[in-house]
Amino acid sequence: MISTTGSIIVPLAADFTTANIPDNQIYNTLIASLPVTTTRKIHYVSADPGYDDHELYELSTEMGFQLVCPVQRYKYTPADRIKLIKFYESKVGQAIYSLRSISIEPLIEHIKSVFRIDPLHVRGYGKGCAIVLLSVLLYQILVYYNCKINKKNPRTIKYMLGT
Repeated sequence: MISTTGSIIVPLAADFTTANIPDNQIYNTLIASLPVTTTRKIHYVSADPGYDDHELYELSTEMGFQLVCPVQRYKYTPADRIKLIKFYESKVGQAIYSLRSISIEPLIEHIKSVFRIDPLHVRGYGKGCAIVLLSVLLYQILVYYNCKINKKNPRTIKYMLGT
C-alpha cells in the first residue's frame, strides 16, 4: 500500500500478494498506478528495508522522487550507495523515514481493525484479494465522504460503519 503522510492519511494505491512474493516486486506496479498529477507532488517515498534495490532507486529517480529506506552497507559499498546511506542517516532522511510509523503502519492496522480483516476469514487468493482491496476502496470512499462533510478525522470511519 502507498499512502499520504499529511494531516489526512489515506491510501493512494494498494495491491494484494501472497506471502511468498516480496513487497519490492510490486513497487513498480503500485507506483505506475498513481496518476501523473499525484507523482508530480511526491518528493519522497519511504519504505521498509525490503525495498533496498538498485532498480527501485532508479525507477523512483526517473519518476521524479527519492526512495528512502534503510540501505545495507557492504565491505566495498559503491559510491552511489554511500550517498543513499548518508541521506538515509541524515536528519532529513530520518525525519522522512520516521513518517512511516505515524502514517502507513497505523493506516494498515486501522483498516484491518475497521473492516475486521485480520485474520482473513476466507481461504484462497481471489477471495482474500477481493476482501482486502474492497476494504481499502471503501476506506478511501469514506475518507473522501468525511472530507466532503468537513469531518477531518478519518478515525470516525469506524463509527460511520457502526462497528
